[in-house]
Order: sequence, then structure tokens, then C-alpha cells
Amino acid sequence: VIIGSLTISAILVFFIVPLTIVFFIYLTNILLLMYKRNNELKADPLSDVWNSVRKTIARLWDTYARIWHGYELHGVENLPEGPGILVYYHGAIPIDYLYFLARLFLWKKRLCLSVADHFVFRLPGLKLLLEVTGVIPGTREECLVALKNGYLVSISPGGVREALFSDESYQLIWGNRKGFAQVALEAKVPIIPMYTQNVREGYRMFKERRFFRQLYESTRLPFTPPYGGLPVKFRTYIGKPIPYDPNITTEELVEKVSSLPYNIELHTLPSTKYLKSTAVQALISKHQTIPGNIWKALLERFDKCRK
Repeated sequence: VIIGSLTISAILVFFIVPLTIVFFIYLTNILLLMYKRNNELKADPLSDVWNSVRKTIARLWDTYARIWHGYELHGVENLPEGPGILVYYHGAIPIDYLYFLARLFLWKKRLCLSVADHFVFRLPGLKLLLEVTGVIPGTREECLVALKNGYLVSISPGGVREALFSDESYQLIWGNRKGFAQVALEAKVPIIPMYTQNVREGYRMFKERRFFRQLYESTRLPFTPPYGGLPVKFRTYIGKPIPYDPNITTEELVEKVSSLPYNIELHTLPSTKYLKSTAVQALISKHQTIPGNIWKALLERFDKCRK
């Protein structure tokens, strides 16, 4: 009985916060369903008719972000007034990205459409939430339409694979992903890097095992659960945009996105083969202790001098 009680207690400690987040996500969807039914709404989920309930939901999530992670958002001025593609590092769970969406809407009244993995759309009971918050499968056609309509579109090239198999070293796992660059060139929009400090200290995955890697590669389903949920400091940084260049190929743009130091202007770049850091990786190098340190991330909640 004692061993069983200790085991259950350990499981609760490891997984209670991630499970609480899942509960809040479903609760958000229930609130949307109630709002839709009470107001007999049949309008497009992306229309302004939904803005009042979006604001309420954004306030709830932003309050949670402030209380639990002391959340801060920096670099909003780097976002273009018009369309653009946000490229970001994917933590074990993208709770930091939800915080970003909430604060962006509260500060700028702006909706950023989010490209999600196909498995997200298989989750039961979240259809309305995904529609109202602008989560899309991310086909080329959908992204182009969204950009043409003036939306920001966000994507994590590493996606679920990066969520599952990156770790406190904050290694980017992008593989040969270049669809975002093709869409950016076709839509003639800039690419903006984004990263959240300490996201891996807040939530982690168990160390990679060959079995789980093979299982994911064969099914494309995330069987490994995240754990943690410590109230570490979260700061999201939005980097300088990489502007549209009509004289660049898709491969060269991918190379620039994966080779652009944070503090170097495009016109001063040497041959990309000599550059070592990516636009996102440069944000990580600038703002993150590597390997990540949980105690340091916790103590940063009390760092009042840092802006």
C-alpha cells in the first residue's frame, strides 16, 4: 500500500500540471460552445463576431501565464503590420505559444493563425476551439490564403519531432523542412524568428529511446507524455524579421533562416556556409543558459532588474 501510494503520488507530481493544462484547454472549448449556443452564432469562426469571447479567453490564459510563469513578451515591435511567417522553437508542450497568442491578442487585437500537426485535428472535442483560435493544418494553399488576407501565420519546422526529442540542450530538429520558405517566397512576406526562454525547464520529455523514436516515425503520433510544470520564468523573444528577397531561391532562404545570426544585418552576411547559428538558435544562444538549468530558471522569477 505504501509503495503504491508513493508511486501514485510521484505520478501526480510529474504529470498534474500538464494534465491541468489539458483540462483548461477543454474547459476553454466548453466556454466557446456555450457562447456560441447562447448567442446563436453561425458566423465564420475567424470573424470579429468572436472577438469578445476571444478577449475573455485571452485574459484567462494571460492571467495563468502571469501567475504560474511570470510570463513576459519581448520584441512585439519586430512583427510586421501586415502578413508574415513566425518560425519558433517547439517545447515539450507549446504552452508558451498559447501565452504568446493570448498576449498578442490583448496587446494588438491581432489573431495569429497557427499551423498544427495533423494529429491535433484528431483530438476529440476541440473543433470549435481550433477554428476560433485559427489553428490550421498548414497546407500550402491555406497558408497562402491566410497571408493574402493579412494574417500572421506561425509554424514550428521541428513540430512534434522537436517537442519529443529535443532536450535541455535546445537543439533544433528541423530535418529537411522547407515548406515555410516556399510559402514565404510565394506570398512575398518576411520570416520572423521566435523563442521562449526556459521552455524546456518548465516541461520536459523523458530521454529519447530508440523504441519511442521508431514508434513515432512509424505512426506520427506522440506516445511519450510530457512531465514537469514547474513555475519557471518564461520570456518569449521575437527576433528581427528576415525580409522578402525576390532574388533568392527556396534553398537559399532556408539556408538564411538556418544561418542568420540574430544581430547581423542581411546585407553584411558572408557566404552562408560559414555561419554557425540559426535565426532561432541565435535567440536561444543569446537568452538561454545551455544546458538548461531548472534552479536558475526558477530563481529568474525573482530577477526584477532584467527587462
